[in-house]
Amino acid sequence: MGRSLLTNIGPAPAPTGLLPIAAKGFRPFFLLAAAFAVAIVPLWLAMLGGLLRPVTYLDPLVWHSHEMVFGFATAVIAGFLLTAVSNWTGRETATGPALLGLALLWCVGRLAPLLADSIPHGLVALLDLAFLPALAVVLARPIVASNNRRNFVMLAILAVMTTANLVVHLEALGVVGALSGRRACLVGIDVVLVLIGVISGRVIPMFTRNATGASSIRSVRRLDQATVVGLSALVILDATGREEPIVALVAGVVGLVAAARAVYWGPRHSLREPMLWILHLGYAWLPLGLVLRAGASLVPWIPRASWVHAATVGAIGSLCLGMMARVALGHTGRKIVAPRRATWAFAAMSLAAVVRVFAPVLAPSSYLAFLTAAGALWTVAFLLYLLDYMPMLIAPRVDGKAG
Repeated sequence: MGRSLLTNIGPAPAPTGLLPIAAKGFRPFFLLAAAFAVAIVPLWLAMLGGLLRPVTYLDPLVWHSHEMVFGFATAVIAGFLLTAVSNWTGRETATGPALLGLALLWCVGRLAPLLADSIPHGLVALLDLAFLPALAVVLARPIVASNNRRNFVMLAILAVMTTANLVVHLEALGVVGALSGRRACLVGIDVVLVLIGVISGRVIPMFTRNATGASSIRSVRRLDQATVVGLSALVILDATGREEPIVALVAGVVGLVAAARAVYWGPRHSLREPMLWILHLGYAWLPLGLVLRAGASLVPWIPRASWVHAATVGAIGSLCLGMMARVALGHTGRKIVAPRRATWAFAAMSLAAVVRVFAPVLAPSSYLAFLTAAGALWTVAFLLYLLDYMPMLIAPRVDGKAG
């Protein structure tokens, strides 16, 4: 993504004459993801504090988890894949009205649960469930047409996420048992971590090597494969409800393997470049979260939720922010240099993860205060992103090219 996004074949030319916001998938979806991130956490905190009535369609905790995974993270994934797949295949994915229609479908899915008191619950489910299959169809056409076998995994990831989302709604409709929605959200987190495992191995060492010229930076294929296989195993274990000791053991082993692969990616070379260190630091939360998951089953004072927030706020939040920042610069024709406010956004996100994961362990009596602080830092991070990047996302490329 130094010059383009994971170029295997070359970027597909976007049609000319389009509104800039509709020219490439990253534009509307990164804008929506950042705006949603700014709104959703304060909304959740207001519900926890009794200032707003909780959502009635889903259990409030399930709703929060659902919106962070199937709302925020899915928007970032959509923006990334719609842009990347056109580069991987040399064929366009969705632009113009089709792209804006996908974005509208995502928005409808976010609003539907909030309107559940006014519309049939079955319609709420259908409106939210429509987005991921539609995205998969749009992405499948160029991937299959170009026989891009390496990226069939992306379609499998979207299929599993769709299934997990379906289970959340089936619980809300009373079709499956209680707690199924929580398990489905956990599986959704697992699937996003699989995607992180795949994409990080492709891009972080490449970006770091290209930016620093350090020839020692490389990927170790066996460690990459072992990490992705292990993360996929966790999806299966969580989906089937395996006993925690087994899951904890697998998580601990995968965490160590995931950490080992990153040693070869040159993290020490990234310290002076914010566009690099946010990716390395974001990835570091993935093995840490897995090790915390293993530790929580052995050490009583480690909250079981710690690993979830290391994975979500730490890994998913940081990597989404870092990739959104990088992709937007590269694909609007700009140099890959972090704007000043973006650097502060990276710092705020990193601090939010530290507070969310470790403060409840160190000061459990002040849990709500630290939760609020972490939420505020998360919100500030994406607000700073919007201040720097909204003008880029809605304006034509600075180099005059289409896209």
